[in-house]
Amino acid sequence: MDQKGFRRGSFQSATSDEDMLEIAEASMDFSMADDDPPLDREMGGFSSYNGGGMNGTSAMMDFLEEPLPGVGTYEDFNTIDWVREKSRDRDRHREITNRSKESTWALLHSVSDAFSGWLLMLLIGLLAGSLAGLIDISAHWMTDLKEGVCLAGFWFNHEHCCWKSNTTFTDRDKCPEWKSWSQLILGHGEGAFAYILNYFMYVIWALMFSLLAVLLVKGFAPYACGSGIPEIKTILSGFIIRGYLGKWTLVIKTITLVLAVSSGLSLGKEGPLVHVACCCGNILCHLFTKYRKNEAKRREVLSAAAAAGVSVAFGAPIGGVLFSLEEVSYYFPLKTLWRSFFAALVAAFTLRSINPFGNSRLVLFYVEFHMPWHLLELVPFILLGIFGGLWGAFFIRSNIAWCRRRKTTRLGKYPVLEVIVVTAITAILAFPNEYTRMSTSELISELFNDCGILDSSKLCEYVNDFNSTKGDDLPDRAAGPGVYTAMWQLALALIMKVFITIFTFGMKVPSGLFIPSMAVGAIAGRLLGVAVEQLAFYHHDWAIFSGWCSPGADCITPGLYAMVGAAACLGGVTRMTVSLVVIMFELTGGLEYIVPLMAAAMTSKWVADAIGREGIYDAHIRLNGYPFLEAKEEFSHKTRAMDVMRPRKSDPPLTVIAQDTMTVGDVETIVTSTTYSGYPVVVSPTSQRLVGFVLRRDLIISIENARKKQDGIVSTSIICFTDYCPPLPPSSPSVLKLRSILDLSPFTVSDETPMEIVVDIFRKLGLRQCLVTHNGKLLGIITKKDVLKHIAQMANQDPDSILFN
Repeated sequence: MDQKGFRRGSFQSATSDEDMLEIAEASMDFSMADDDPPLDREMGGFSSYNGGGMNGTSAMMDFLEEPLPGVGTYEDFNTIDWVREKSRDRDRHREITNRSKESTWALLHSVSDAFSGWLLMLLIGLLAGSLAGLIDISAHWMTDLKEGVCLAGFWFNHEHCCWKSNTTFTDRDKCPEWKSWSQLILGHGEGAFAYILNYFMYVIWALMFSLLAVLLVKGFAPYACGSGIPEIKTILSGFIIRGYLGKWTLVIKTITLVLAVSSGLSLGKEGPLVHVACCCGNILCHLFTKYRKNEAKRREVLSAAAAAGVSVAFGAPIGGVLFSLEEVSYYFPLKTLWRSFFAALVAAFTLRSINPFGNSRLVLFYVEFHMPWHLLELVPFILLGIFGGLWGAFFIRSNIAWCRRRKTTRLGKYPVLEVIVVTAITAILAFPNEYTRMSTSELISELFNDCGILDSSKLCEYVNDFNSTKGDDLPDRAAGPGVYTAMWQLALALIMKVFITIFTFGMKVPSGLFIPSMAVGAIAGRLLGVAVEQLAFYHHDWAIFSGWCSPGADCITPGLYAMVGAAACLGGVTRMTVSLVVIMFELTGGLEYIVPLMAAAMTSKWVADAIGREGIYDAHIRLNGYPFLEAKEEFSHKTRAMDVMRPRKSDPPLTVIAQDTMTVGDVETIVTSTTYSGYPVVVSPTSQRLVGFVLRRDLIISIENARKKQDGIVSTSIICFTDYCPPLPPSSPSVLKLRSILDLSPFTVSDETPMEIVVDIFRKLGLRQCLVTHNGKLLGIITKKDVLKHIAQMANQDPDSILFN
């Protein structure tokens, strides 16, 4: 990446799956070795317009008729050129369309090319759904393994083990086929020693799972840690992180995600499933030339894959499409919307066919509520929204502060030790409390549950008066001792989840944030729901209850409050709105509760935005220094292009290349002595009249290739970027024509252009750099990194923090 100087053979195009990071959909240029053309950066990959498209050249390939291998490709940690990629795709499509009229074979090729996108979506949906089913089944089994084993078959989890048992309904979890570790080792499960043994085995299994997960991540795929969504957002904006969506990352993330979830850490699998689905999409792109060779097209596929990931994570295909549109995608044309819908549909259908939970549902915590809500309940729903916003803002600030400490202190040097310590603390605190001992998905399922006659949970231990029972609906009843016990246990669980999640998210294991955030909100919601329920039961004559909650009626549904609280906290952390409400609606299967969900989600966003504008993913993007231009933020400062462009007054003059007067040796000297990613081409150094822009990578590859394959190319050969080169004496060496790698239509702005317009151009066109002119003369250049630094400076932040690390 530190590509200092001109080294032959140093630029080989990488096309393996692991280099698949180059996916992109719209972004600008910036990075560690990024696209800062002529001014201060280490060169990274640059692309150029190879014949046709942007250049407007005819079939002129100069010394070769075919495009050179490597020309037009990108280096790691660089940004793709959106305009060029889209132009290349239009040229390709135009050529296929024209040829389709010439023969039947060409027509079939045209049809297969048009169908390839849908076939790719089908494959992504099938693969993502299958992997999600595998992860769900494995995680469920390994989570139960911490507490015991099934004698009928060690591969059965607790629930499946007891399916065929003859035990009564109330004792369904105590079937003889399932043995706890104390029963297996000591022969009995009662007493203090049995409790201590079960406690010990729980902690040991948790430590083993987390240790194996962090060692696999550290040793084989460092990119498999975290949720992956901040990086997916950055990649979809056009940035290249090779290996992030490769084969090894997919394999290791799938395995370690199961281990991390099973260890009992306060994390979820939903966020990482988006990363897994995008890995599937990226790898499958290699089967189709259209997507393998075009970074912009590949990003369209990744947007659809992200939708498929959320579809299988929550069993919410429509919510997945909206999540991709609202939260992660940078460029989302209508065609991508349709294909995302199809991929999400196939993924959900595949997961439903696997039926990982044995209940014909796609998620463990699917619920259905039947009782309507009353208008006055909007008050506690809005209170939950306020709590969700406060929790979201608190979590983001605390987690970012902890992650920054991890990056800047010795703590970051010991990722394995950190994971082990956090796992040990989590397991030791979790076991005594049954609501933290169970998996977080099971906890959410229990909190969402609407108590029925057969429910044996402590949350449903009310004082029953069956004389007032009407059908399946139970009236509001007085809370029994079990409910009060559950309340204080849930309060302790809430405190633990609030704080332990801060230290867990960001460790070197796969870790999603959706489920822990929903758990915090669901606990708070259930506590509030039970409180309102008991208030209505004991004070039904109060004015606020008298009109709609009569004695013996089922007015309050605590499970609904849990669901609204879960939505509020998830919205406060991620700042999702529309997609969040649709996901929660698909989880519950009822239109009745959309208004409470919308009220809570909107309130949590307003409250959280009032404290801090960034969601958790945007905050991690900024923490890591990724070159991401947030489209939602407005640039309102009155600066001009000349204030941001380089060179500045104290800088050396702009490095340029003359169109037809410089030799190969001169250009090689420029490349060797500078680290810029590209160079403006001018008529002459004195006139500074702009001709075009050439990328360093393309220049190096073209010169190397010409020296090998074109006779007479030596250091004194003139390089010509025009159609017609000036006449030279007969004894002169051959001329090297490089017009085909020159971008003849680089984006330019005048020096007086307001920066708000320049920022908009970078956002909407996905530029890597923009040249600044005055009366047609070249003055300087603005790169994406310059724009990001300027935005940071205007926000009173450290501009040097915009450096990818």
